[in-house]
This record gives sequence, C-alpha cells and structure tokens, in this order.
Amino acid sequence: MTSTPTEWPRDSVGIVKEESFTFGSPESPLALTCGRTLGPVTLAYETCGELSPEKDNAILILHALSGDAHVAGYHTPEDRKPGWWDFMVGHGRPFDVDKYFVICSNVIGGCKGSTGPSSINPQTGKPYNLDFPMVTIADMVNAQKHLIDHLGIRRLLCVTGGSMGGMQALQWSIACPERVASAIPIATTCRQNAMQIGWDEVGRQAIYADADWCNGAYLLHNKRPVKGLAAARMLAHITYLSAESMQRKFGRRLREKENYGYDFGLDFEVESYLRHQGEIFVNRFDANSYLYITKALDYFDLERDHGSLRNAFENVLTRYLVLSFTSDWLYPTAQSLELVHALQNNRKRVRFRELETWYGHDSFLLPNAEMMALVSDFLATVQQEVRKV
Repeated sequence: MTSTPTEWPRDSVGIVKEESFTFGSPESPLALTCGRTLGPVTLAYETCGELSPEKDNAILILHALSGDAHVAGYHTPEDRKPGWWDFMVGHGRPFDVDKYFVICSNVIGGCKGSTGPSSINPQTGKPYNLDFPMVTIADMVNAQKHLIDHLGIRRLLCVTGGSMGGMQALQWSIACPERVASAIPIATTCRQNAMQIGWDEVGRQAIYADADWCNGAYLLHNKRPVKGLAAARMLAHITYLSAESMQRKFGRRLREKENYGYDFGLDFEVESYLRHQGEIFVNRFDANSYLYITKALDYFDLERDHGSLRNAFENVLTRYLVLSFTSDWLYPTAQSLELVHALQNNRKRVRFRELETWYGHDSFLLPNAEMMALVSDFLATVQQEVRKV
C-alpha cells in the first residue's frame, strides 16, 4: 500500500525539501588543505523547523561516511523510508523542530548533491574523477561555514554527529570557537589509529582491484566498479557491528538449507546479509567518493594539526556532550575518553557518558532511550544559557 502523510508518525517532520547552495568562483574559489582550490562549490542541504527571529536556535547535524543531507522526514508522500536520523529529529524528539532549526548538508567530496569527484569539472566539461582535489574534514567544515553564512546564522546552538560527523563537530568547535555554543560528538575520535586507517585502505584496495574502476575514469567508459565497492562496503559494515550483534543476528545459521553446500555459494545467513548490504550500497554511492572520503578520515588528526590534543582545545568556547558505546570496537570508548581528558585538562565544560549497547559502532543510528534523553536535556540547558546572555 502506498504511504501517505497520515500514515507517518505524528511526530515526524513530514515532507522536507532538497535544497542546494553554490558559492565560490574560479576567481574566488574555496582554498583546500592540500594546497589546491575548488570552485564553484555546491552543497546539498535540507532544513527542518523554523529559524528564530534572533537566529539563535540553529543546530547543524553532520553525517557519517556514507550519509547525506536527508537527515529526517520524507521527500515525497510515497516514501517509505525516512531520513537517516529520523528518530532523533521531529516534533518532541531530541532535536525538537518545535524548538530548533535543524540543518544537514552533504559534505564536499560526496555524491548526494554536493560537489565531488562525480561532479562536472567546469574546466573540462567532464566528471572530475581523480582530478578532483583531495579534501579533508577541515575543508568540509570550511565549506559548511559558507552555507551557515548564507543562512544568516552567526552562531550555532549545537553541532553534532556520529563517527565522521563527530569529527566534523570537533573541527567546527576548534576552527570557529565563537560560532559554536555546544557540540555533541558521538562514537568518534580525535584521530584515526593504525587499525582504522588499515580498514579504510583495504576497502580502497578492493575498489582499485575492480577492472571496471578504470583508474577512476569509469564514468567516461559507462562502467561502475560495483564488485569492488560492494566488497569495500561489506568489509566496512562488519566494523560497524559488534561480535555480539552478529552472533545474535546470525550465529552460524545456514541460509535456506540444512547442510553445507561444499561450494562457494551461500551457506551462512551472515554471508547473505553482507552481500545484500554491498548490493544496495552500490546503487546509492559513488566509488570515487568512497575513496576520497575515507582518505579524509585517515588525514584527520587533531594532535598532528595542533601539536597536542591539549593545544587543539585550548581556545574552544564550546560546551560538550561526548557519547560512546560499550560495544563500539571501531571507535572505542578509550578514544572518546582521550577527547574528554583533553577538554578537562583545558578546564572546558564537558559531560561524558558511555552507553551500554550490543549493536556496535552503528548504535548511534539506532533508537536509544538514554542517548535521546541525554541529548534532549543537554540541548535544553544550552538553549537556556544562550538566551540568558
């Protein structure tokens, strides 16, 4: 049966509009960390709620590696699947659109409406492909600053996100201390360790090894490296789960059979699940964007950029709520505590909570009553403080 707005949850934001903002020209481009420039630059974004007359209720939500600007609600009445953080954004939800103006944009380097390697290079009239410059988390944030300026917002009430979104939130608070009242970094890190970089590299190698990758020029040959990208996604997806979640979901259950096939076909339920995850991913994501964004993750290192983590947070003016999950082995609690200690050493205001879950890294993408209550209470306190000033 076709979905209609009356069938959606009453606290849903309902229909949201896809928007875009373009800035930067060849004469005045966006300067990048790598030394190159990019322009013009388009950012795809969506908003929910209303900006207050004082423009003091804006929250910027920042997505993870494979996310996009569609954070909540539906694009059409026929949509069955809402935005990726829909349970967090809505009427009476933690990011309450009756109180806050919520913004989410697709990062540069992405493939969901923002300028990335699959975009047309104005100098050649063809896709950038690997001519696209390397981008960093700092570059993503610098591009977002142009969007926030365009919306007329001087200071954000909060910046928040999980995983790569948390990295962007940290970068925002450091690069623009006077423009960020609070930050909620979730399941994230101040810098990737060797294992995390290693997982990203194996995923990239899977894409490189696909004959249809064509050294990044697959769009010019009307091809797509679907096998390599699917393998990269399967590998990454394992890191987003936990041993317990995989055991609970699949164990050693066989897929529609009672005995092993003794061949290289599907035997186990977990094999079928991972193949499905790979198949659906290639239909919505660009392989070159995957390469560029994982590199941006690997380059993120606040200690290297500032000499030490204490130096990195020395001048921040932001109040923080840092959240981690017990079962997250991709960005474990120890990395969140490293951030918390750096903030405490600078006598910054920070609250930390490790949440008990068995879902793994992806816990932030799943409803969690404690997480939702913590975020809701934290934002209410910050908004009260901001409006007293």
